[in-house]
Amino acid sequence: MAALADRRRINGPSGGTSAPIFARIVKEPGYLQSLRPSRTRGPNELRKIFLQTGIVPSASGSAYLEIPSELPSKTTLIPSSSSLKLSCSIQGPKPLPRSAPFSPSLLLTTTVKFAPFATRTRRGYIRDSVERDLGVHLETALRGVIIAERWPKSGVEVVVTVIEGDEDGWWGDDFSAKRGSGGGSGSGWGLLNVLAGCITVASAAIADAGIDCVDLVSGGVAAIVRNPRSRGDDVVKILDPNPSEHQDVVAACAVGYLAGRDEITELWMKGDVGPDPDQLVDGATHAAVGSLSVLREVILEAVEAKFKGPATEGDSLKRKSPSQDVEMGG
Repeated sequence: MAALADRRRINGPSGGTSAPIFARIVKEPGYLQSLRPSRTRGPNELRKIFLQTGIVPSASGSAYLEIPSELPSKTTLIPSSSSLKLSCSIQGPKPLPRSAPFSPSLLLTTTVKFAPFATRTRRGYIRDSVERDLGVHLETALRGVIIAERWPKSGVEVVVTVIEGDEDGWWGDDFSAKRGSGGGSGSGWGLLNVLAGCITVASAAIADAGIDCVDLVSGGVAAIVRNPRSRGDDVVKILDPNPSEHQDVVAACAVGYLAGRDEITELWMKGDVGPDPDQLVDGATHAAVGSLSVLREVILEAVEAKFKGPATEGDSLKRKSPSQDVEMGG
């Protein structure tokens, strides 16, 4: 049975979010390549993370995570690389319907949805296979963290909205592919960064909701890329990769990591990892530890502000709000 068309809204064009390409870029391929971004961070240096809790008052818990992009170029209006912006809200724990069968533990439901404007190619309003796969990976990462036995016959829903997602590659490669010169992205490297961000922001939202967990789980990504300055097959391992900054990504790995227990709750690996995959997994766990330092500080400040009562009326005007933000590097 064919799906019914959504007649309640008018969908925009499929390529409505693409930035305009001017004639100078079309006529000068060398100028196009000069706009390619390059990694200025060290191999083990992480990007700055902005994390804030309590952004949705109607939800049981919520959080917002942003990893900003590099500074825009002065010669073009097109950003050199994308940034990562995620919003998470928690609904529950709440009782299941009477018609539902008895469950001795908490039922976890995870949903990951891209906003229509989250990527350069406009997305639809109905969840596709990529979003469903991300939801399954996120559920696997969170299932071993929540102490589900404390909420029998109850359910909780974790909803993550991707406001802006990391791209799979540089936009100039896609433009070159359309002109017939090969290249182009679409390999899915950016989804690993999206998954790691979803794990971190969901962990912050669950802590903000007051749901008992065994530990805070954080996400991290590591990748193996080819060295562009070398003529051979020399590869280098980097933490927190930005796919638009690398011309050839060999393999990448995303993990959900419990630092207190030294356990990995989720592992997603892509590409040719070579004979030693443990090296790539160790790099991803190190990146997750860097994200955990930001997560811990945000949760600690939010808890202190929530349970710290003002002594006088003057102190109440100066006290911190429950939503705290921290911007720091790994």
